[in-house]
Amino acid sequence: MWRLVGAAAPVTLVLAIAVPIASAAETQGGSPVLIELFTSEGCSSCPPADNLLRQLDAAQPIAGARLIVLGEHVDYWDQQGWPDPFSSAALTERQRGYERALKVREPFTPQFIVDGAAEMRLSERQKIPKILQAAAAAAKIPVAVEALGITPGSPSYVTGKIAVDGKDEQHRSDVYVALALDHFESKVTRGENRGQTLSHVAVLLSLVKLAPLAPGQQSSHDFRVPLKAGVDPANVRVIGFVQESDYGKVVGAALQRAAG
Repeated sequence: MWRLVGAAAPVTLVLAIAVPIASAAETQGGSPVLIELFTSEGCSSCPPADNLLRQLDAAQPIAGARLIVLGEHVDYWDQQGWPDPFSSAALTERQRGYERALKVREPFTPQFIVDGAAEMRLSERQKIPKILQAAAAAAKIPVAVEALGITPGSPSYVTGKIAVDGKDEQHRSDVYVALALDHFESKVTRGENRGQTLSHVAVLLSLVKLAPLAPGQQSSHDFRVPLKAGVDPANVRVIGFVQESDYGKVVGAALQRAAG
């Protein structure tokens, strides 16, 4: 059922492709583009994709765009010698949902999904700038992550609200909040990546669907999401986004740090 994309060439070649380079001001206020990477520490073809995600996050190479990234670790590699500490069946199911929506023949890793609407592959590096530019040019609705706070305890909670101005959204959608590790390094001792130290960015820890959003609706949704034991709030990103129902397009997104 599952297939594997072959090893990719060095990902630095992707960022070497001629694209408009965003200034700091453009990046801060640019059109949000959500990039989801379905990956696994047990997959030998995944580290180059993880590296590209980190580069896109750090370099913000698309003018007029704010690239918001999420590393989503699937669990179907866990029986191949290395159980990924970030994997979950829920993220495997999310990937399957995209396969159905995008009519992809079968799931694979690594797989990039851009704004819920397009695939992006390391094996087709020349297409990456155009995919990201097209996503940045698409109409988006305003989304904001507001009133962030940390409630200490066992567990601690990240609290806040996601504010959405959906007056220009014409489709039924859902409002989500995601908690992600800002950065993490993992030493792999077994499986296909044995002996490697893998570096990750924006590792998805929790994804919560807060509420439906009716066409034309403006709304604000409170959230209170527990942090896993041992997670430093200063190493957490909070991402709010609106996605058209049934794994449709992501029509708005925003990112804030849980603690400064």
